[in-house]
Amino acid sequence: MTETDGNDKVADVREEPPKEAGAPAKPLYDAAVAETSGHGAAATADVPSPAHKPTQLCGYLYKLGMKAPLRAWKCRFFSYDGKKCHLLYYRTATDVCPLGSIDLHAATFHFSMEAEEGIFEIKTPTKPYILKATNNHAKMYWLQQLQRKRWEYCNNASKLQTGMILPSDVTDNHHSTEGDFLSPVKTPTEVVGLNFALMPAPQESTALQNISLKHPWKEIQNTVRNICGPKPPQTISKSVFHFQEAEPTTEVEVSAKQSGKMSPSLNFARKARKRNESPTSSQEKNSHEKNNNPQLQIQAITEELKSQKDLVKLLHRALESAQEEKRACTEYLHAPEEEDRLELIRHKVRQIVDLRQRGEVLEQEKLELEQCIGLKESHIGELKEHVQLLMEKNSAKQQVIMKQNEQLLIQIDKENTSSVGRETLQRQYRKIDSLMDDINAYKTQNQFLNSEIHQVTRLWRNTAEKETALLMKCSYLEARNCQIESKYLIALRKLQEALPYLDAEYSEVIKRLIEDALQSDIKSPRQPSSMHYSPISEYDDYGFMIIPEYEVEHLKLLAKIQALEIRSNKLLTHDVVDKPLRIKWNNMGELSHSVELKTLVRCGIPTEHRKRVWKWLTSQRIRICDNHYKDLLRKCENAQHPASQQIELDIHRTLTNNKNFSNPTSEFIQKLRRVLLAFSWQNPTIGYCQGLNRLAALALLVLEDEESAFYCLVDVVENIMPAEYYSNNLAGSQVDQRVFKDFFSEKLPRLSTHFEQYKIDLSLITFNWLLVVFIDSLVSDILLRLWDAFLYEGTKVIFRYALAIFKYNEEEILKLTEETEIYQYLSFFTKTICDGRKLMNIAFNDMNPFPMKLVRNRRAVHMEKFKVELVELENLKREYMKSKQDLRSPGNDMGVSDDDEDT
Repeated sequence: MTETDGNDKVADVREEPPKEAGAPAKPLYDAAVAETSGHGAAATADVPSPAHKPTQLCGYLYKLGMKAPLRAWKCRFFSYDGKKCHLLYYRTATDVCPLGSIDLHAATFHFSMEAEEGIFEIKTPTKPYILKATNNHAKMYWLQQLQRKRWEYCNNASKLQTGMILPSDVTDNHHSTEGDFLSPVKTPTEVVGLNFALMPAPQESTALQNISLKHPWKEIQNTVRNICGPKPPQTISKSVFHFQEAEPTTEVEVSAKQSGKMSPSLNFARKARKRNESPTSSQEKNSHEKNNNPQLQIQAITEELKSQKDLVKLLHRALESAQEEKRACTEYLHAPEEEDRLELIRHKVRQIVDLRQRGEVLEQEKLELEQCIGLKESHIGELKEHVQLLMEKNSAKQQVIMKQNEQLLIQIDKENTSSVGRETLQRQYRKIDSLMDDINAYKTQNQFLNSEIHQVTRLWRNTAEKETALLMKCSYLEARNCQIESKYLIALRKLQEALPYLDAEYSEVIKRLIEDALQSDIKSPRQPSSMHYSPISEYDDYGFMIIPEYEVEHLKLLAKIQALEIRSNKLLTHDVVDKPLRIKWNNMGELSHSVELKTLVRCGIPTEHRKRVWKWLTSQRIRICDNHYKDLLRKCENAQHPASQQIELDIHRTLTNNKNFSNPTSEFIQKLRRVLLAFSWQNPTIGYCQGLNRLAALALLVLEDEESAFYCLVDVVENIMPAEYYSNNLAGSQVDQRVFKDFFSEKLPRLSTHFEQYKIDLSLITFNWLLVVFIDSLVSDILLRLWDAFLYEGTKVIFRYALAIFKYNEEEILKLTEETEIYQYLSFFTKTICDGRKLMNIAFNDMNPFPMKLVRNRRAVHMEKFKVELVELENLKREYMKSKQDLRSPGNDMGVSDDDEDT
């Protein structure tokens, strides 16, 4: 691209005339004020001839009063205001103050075929307006132009907010909006436009009954202004709607003239304008719009800035090439020997040959593309010819039909020679003509209504997209606010830890700040129903308490920090991550094992799909019998299981942070009791083990049906978990602790060394994690996402997440240098994890590779060692019991008396 090309581009954009008549301009009264006061471009411009005046959307219409006493047709002069998209109306064209305005940006247009000629309706959100034009042609022109103005204003307003103003796009969009429905209506210059406004007002508008009783003050103002106002020097009294037009000199050119310099692009634009200058109405209209429409001025300046940037880029490239050439010449001149210079020349020759070959390849590609374009253009030409042939064929058929109809009518006319027959035939002709007129009228009405529906739909879609963008921005700002508030609370928590070391005055201030922070409500204000982001509630969808109730003061502050971080993460990931995933889940049909399903499950199953997926996963591993669960319940009623007492003790300690289990009389408590008793009869080997109550409770919350929860519990205990995981000695669980320690030392060597240094026993923290699959350890959202992957992939997910939790907080743990501090931090640190996406990425990406075969092998090795240890322990136990019995034998009686025992 050369400098000339860039200047041409600027000149074309700045000199492009508007593509339609009646484009929104500056309000005419403002132009008249500028003309009389001597300010603005209009004050120095010559008065254009009537032939060159732009077509302004203005003219006389009849307006129907809506109130009962004033319900009559009154003649009003209407003019369109492009700045506000309002249709102003005056009593006469010479008035200054409008009697009122109609807001068009949210209005719809309609007309009925049963109404009188020229009547149409504008419906705004506040009230309807019934107007009447002089004829149907003027009515259709007004309706079409009002449609265009509404579309232009709404489209430009949305593009102004996004920083893009392209009037050509507006025109193209407009043509695509209504061009397929209603053809452009010819301008009725005899009743619309500035030429008509300059003529004397019609008698209806100056009649006494046409005076507005609703706006007497404005009537007085207009009358006084017309009588006492300064008379124009012209012999013909001009309307305030008349305006003068100045030479279309842009602000950029004015500033360039004042500085005494002219940029090359502006100079080229001026030369192009002088070369193409001709006294046409379109150029006059263009210059008027540039002076009076700030949007076009902004566009021109923007395009000028763009061309200047392109010019700077070109100059930079030319400078780089010149520097490269200078560098090559310098190397050539400073070469110590002739051979070095020859080598430089050979290198340049090789570069030239290489560039020439690349140019030939590009030229060949260009020829191929041109041939392809030629083939497509020929194909398009053939299609156009085919369409033309079809249209001609259709037209020929219609002509044949018309001729046959005429012949039929002539034949009927010959047969009905009597006077009565002729009169009847004439009446039929008149009726047919009337019906044909009605058909054409209804066709026009249908085309207009289709255009109106299509355009309103487009506007609604634009508004919906704009609303979505604003909601996304609102959610982002709210997330940022939550992050800032969370950081503030973290700072307060740090100060809270330092309270014993501060003065009493500062301590009181910090305590008051903490109390205010805890008492403030973190719920969002009420939001409209259309918003997708619900405010923070006390419980989530499954009844888990989002903000735990801690009695210790510093933990209360921690709970609120946690709630704010959860809210922030949900807002930031809703549209970017959660919404696309939900769409994929909604489009998924029948479930089947696949890589795609595995990836989706790892990202988390949406709430509305989780119940269905969990049931499907359970049914893949276990055979569900129809009456088996009912038979087990009947068995529970007939006999008491030995584990029933332990079940009753544990059932009221299950998920205390969930509202469904906090009430002793809750329906979920009864369901949980039946599920656990049924399982104790289902698996006599285990019966009941502490921890099963929490597994069954989570299954109940998700699946809701107690039979489905029962089979889910059976699936977890008997199929997913290793054997003897919930046995009397918890052998499987103890083996998994040893397997986890092996993975921990491999995947997290820094933490492993740190824990060995301070003699931290991992099993004290992780034993309960693995036994109940992190229930009561993680935030509910992360817990359910973990369980989704756990039910799909198996127990290796538990190891992945356990390692990821330590990796998530690795840096914080490494900062702790005392055994007590480490244990205290590890006792609650899982509750501080709020970013589920980050934890999932660590578990399934940073912990790779993690084959299930390796897990099985290590379990087998440690199970053998564990069984050997159990045998040794049993031997030691037997030896101890034997030695104890030997000590109590009669031969070893030491003769201790009763008195000695009392002593």
